[in-house]
Amino acid sequence: MLLFAGATVFFTNMFVTDRFTETTRNRAELRLALYSGNILSELRRNSIVPQLLARDPALIGALNSDDFTSSTQRLIGFVDEIGAASLMLLDREGRSVAATDRNRLQSLHRSDAYFVDALRSNDTVFSVIERPSGGFSFTYSRRVESNNDVLGVVVVEVDLQKFERAWAGISDAVLITNSEGTIILSTEPRWRGLKEEEALQRQPPSGAISRAIQVTADWTSDPGDTYLRGEAVMRTHTRIAFRGWQMASFTSFASVRERVNGVLALEIMGFAILLALAFYFLNRKTAVRMAVFQQESAELRQLNIRLQREVAERQKVEENLAVAEQTLAQSSKLAALGEMSAAVSHELNQPLAAMKTYLAGAKLLVGRGRPDEAIVSFQRIDGLIERMGAITRQLKSYARKGGDEYSPVNLGDALASSLSMMEPQLRQRQVQINKALPQEPVMVMADRVRVEQVMINLLRNALDATKSVEDPQVDVLLAAGETAMLTVRDNGQGIEDLDALFEPFYTTKQPGDGVGLGLAISSGIVNELGGRMTARNAVQGGAVFEIRLPILHEEDAHSAKPAAE
Repeated sequence: MLLFAGATVFFTNMFVTDRFTETTRNRAELRLALYSGNILSELRRNSIVPQLLARDPALIGALNSDDFTSSTQRLIGFVDEIGAASLMLLDREGRSVAATDRNRLQSLHRSDAYFVDALRSNDTVFSVIERPSGGFSFTYSRRVESNNDVLGVVVVEVDLQKFERAWAGISDAVLITNSEGTIILSTEPRWRGLKEEEALQRQPPSGAISRAIQVTADWTSDPGDTYLRGEAVMRTHTRIAFRGWQMASFTSFASVRERVNGVLALEIMGFAILLALAFYFLNRKTAVRMAVFQQESAELRQLNIRLQREVAERQKVEENLAVAEQTLAQSSKLAALGEMSAAVSHELNQPLAAMKTYLAGAKLLVGRGRPDEAIVSFQRIDGLIERMGAITRQLKSYARKGGDEYSPVNLGDALASSLSMMEPQLRQRQVQINKALPQEPVMVMADRVRVEQVMINLLRNALDATKSVEDPQVDVLLAAGETAMLTVRDNGQGIEDLDALFEPFYTTKQPGDGVGLGLAISSGIVNELGGRMTARNAVQGGAVFEIRLPILHEEDAHSAKPAAE
């Protein structure tokens, strides 16, 4: 923080000094422009007065008659209106015959420049005359004529000293030089009549101007002020559009130093406050940390006691947990046994229903004396019994997370066998079956019994879904592309919960009609075969089940036959 504060003060000092110096310079230039404008305005205003007075009939009559009893009073009346320093009327001999300053009456001015130059010129003449007492007088003069005869000269003295008096109230030193470089107006009286270089060597008076002139006397000295960069005062100058006059001012940097010091003092005070606050918060933080440490120590002691109690309780719980695990293992075995029983019941339900139908048909055929046809039904029953044995073996292999060896299976033949097994239910329900099979066989590497098991489950679900439909219809499509795809679509009510469709024991059937294992088992079989089973609702209504299995190409089928054998 100290380094940051030092850098901030340093750069602030540079920035604010430049900023305030520039502001001070601009103000000084603005003051010079104002002062020069006032001087020029005063000179131009008074330059017209001699021309007007030279045409005044009263003054012309007084010069012709040599009667000047009222001339002085007339000039006094003019001076208030004009604002000039003084007015004076000279005869042709250069003697003052009328003047606003009565001390100058009857004084001779035959050798003065304003009298001599006025007699020689037809225009108004401006003169700058150095006074014996110090300073300069600024006059406009013009000769007075009557019938081409010179009667005298009118002299108007311009009051420029009033500007010196006004400038003396500021903290700048101001001077005006003529075309020769001589100081004719200045806030310091000792400078008048000197060149600027000579004036700066003089000892100036005390006060604000004295401080500015004192450092100006030696321009090469280093005042040792870090805010001023080696400059003691600021000199600005401008030109006055009158006879080559110039104006210059010297501005002290005291105001700049005061303003810069004020800003730096505020910054230092701000950093001091920040430092004090930092120390306060650090001490407070230390105190809070000690209190926290004490509180944490007490909490740790209490926590240690609680941990000892929890360890003892945990040991007791672990003993109880071992007993519970044994009980849970036994319960899991019973649950698995129940699930297997439900699966066996579900998968054997189809063959049993078909056997019941074939037995009833064989009974009728025997009663009608048609034993040959009854033998066909018994053969079918025998095939169903073999299928039931295969299903139980497949369920066992499914429970063991493995299966028998696979062989090439024609999905078209498997579908025909599945439809033959579902023939009694289809005939009883009068469901319209629409089949679309390719001409070429669609071969996959699988177990035919398990594939038929999946097809029968999908067909049975389709029959159950169309119970409430007037014209039940089931579409079965078999296609071969990159994969073998079997699609079973019905026109039933559709699927309510697609997310839970393949979960075990999920069913929408009435109690006794199903246990919710058909789709779960079918999905597991398809996954084991390297395929995927999906379900969705059709746009026109009903459910659509799709089975995708890796297709078996012809060369793969030839290489797989010996292995299957």
